[in-house]
Amino acid sequence: MGSTGSAAREAARPATTGRRGAVVAALMLSMALAALDATIVSTAVPQIVGDLGGFSVFSWLFSGYLLAVTVTLPVYGRLSDTFGRKPVLIAGSVLFLLGSLLCALAWNMGALIAFRIVQGLGGGALQGTVQTLAADLYPLKDRPKIQSKLSTVWAVSAVAGPGIGGVLAAYADWRWIFLVNLPIGAVALWLIVRHLHEPEREATAHGRVDWAGALAVFACGGVLLTALVQGGVAWPWLSVPSLALFGAGLALVAVVVLVERRAAEPIIPGWVWRRRTIAAVNLALGALGLLMVAPSVFLPTYAQSVLGLAPVAAGFVLSVWTLSWPVSAALSQHVYRRIGFRDTAMLGIGTAALILFAFPFLPYPGQAWQPTLLMLLLGAALGLFQLPLIVGVQSTVGWAERGTTTASVLFCRQTGQTIGAAVFGAVANGVLAARLGGAGDLDSVTRALDSGSAPEATRRAIADAVHAVYLGAAGAAALAFLVLLFLAPRKFPVLKD
Repeated sequence: MGSTGSAAREAARPATTGRRGAVVAALMLSMALAALDATIVSTAVPQIVGDLGGFSVFSWLFSGYLLAVTVTLPVYGRLSDTFGRKPVLIAGSVLFLLGSLLCALAWNMGALIAFRIVQGLGGGALQGTVQTLAADLYPLKDRPKIQSKLSTVWAVSAVAGPGIGGVLAAYADWRWIFLVNLPIGAVALWLIVRHLHEPEREATAHGRVDWAGALAVFACGGVLLTALVQGGVAWPWLSVPSLALFGAGLALVAVVVLVERRAAEPIIPGWVWRRRTIAAVNLALGALGLLMVAPSVFLPTYAQSVLGLAPVAAGFVLSVWTLSWPVSAALSQHVYRRIGFRDTAMLGIGTAALILFAFPFLPYPGQAWQPTLLMLLLGAALGLFQLPLIVGVQSTVGWAERGTTTASVLFCRQTGQTIGAAVFGAVANGVLAARLGGAGDLDSVTRALDSGSAPEATRRAIADAVHAVYLGAAGAAALAFLVLLFLAPRKFPVLKD
């Protein structure tokens, strides 16, 4: 493990004091805000564009927020290990609420995008620190309970976001999408300030902050993720802007390595990748982020275009996995206590690979219950996969390393989703081009279907494109299985509670 004696002692004593129930309520509210704001804007785009203009760049309302969340995760993880969870969570909450207020006051699309990035800078602190505090608050035997609660909040909020955004935009004003964050966030912030009390730590736990490394990580992640998000959308993959961004990103990778090697307290310490357990979990959850793109992005299009469902019914087909995922996660403790963290996760991801592989074999056009059943089973399989890995990897490190470890795991999952959106988007568009003779991409074909002008051959082409994406997702699940099989230790080196 390479854990220090002080880290082991910190793992063995309570990480927080105060009213734990009130702190948990604050964590759940914070998690709900971070999840809602990733999706709540989507259905309000027509109203926002109609008011502010800027249709050509509105996609940055989503991309800017997610990029800011992703690239700040490692920074906040290291800061929480250095200064404690409470100050980082308070600072992140204040930044998130400030961004929300500024978004509500935005006067044009450029300002709104800039303020969404401010929101994302706070959202990165909410995501990483909430997950870390969940491990600090509970001993190993009780962690599945709090993690399943957080999983439920995240899943329900992410799925409910578009609906809530649509209602607010239709019956109030789109600015209320951001204003509604203020009272909820204020309650969460007050609960944290009032009831979360961290014990004093040894003076050695406080080190110098590697601000140069933080800036390098932020710049590197921002450039590479921008290249992935915008490539094939705003410009072709082999265009000058795309190649320039990837080239700059690779150069910044070298800068990050150089800066972090010289830093006394690096933002991304080398032990994150030198320890087999953490490295394996990072790679496996990166593959999870990759495969999650298939259902979350492409299934609603499949349900509407191929099955002919209304948007609400199509949303239900996707949302059923939010029912089985947290239930399976909560029950996973009964499995991993018998066979271990690694084998439980392998059972879950192996099952998920088979379910994803079965999707292309559904009959055409098929019935709505068929993909709904697969999604219900997929949620159960992924709950059995993700939670044991998160609980297990957090239990292998002491307090002084838990924030960095948790942030690295979440960063890899978020990065996997970004890569998956780019790769699977290219796969879907490539299949459509092959089936339709180069006529358009998935977005344009779907709009043609909505207008009622597309022939049956187009529906079949969309089905083939989504099937190809699901096969790719099954491959990502198989990759995660192999990573755990060959890289992860069979028994995680858990520290004593």
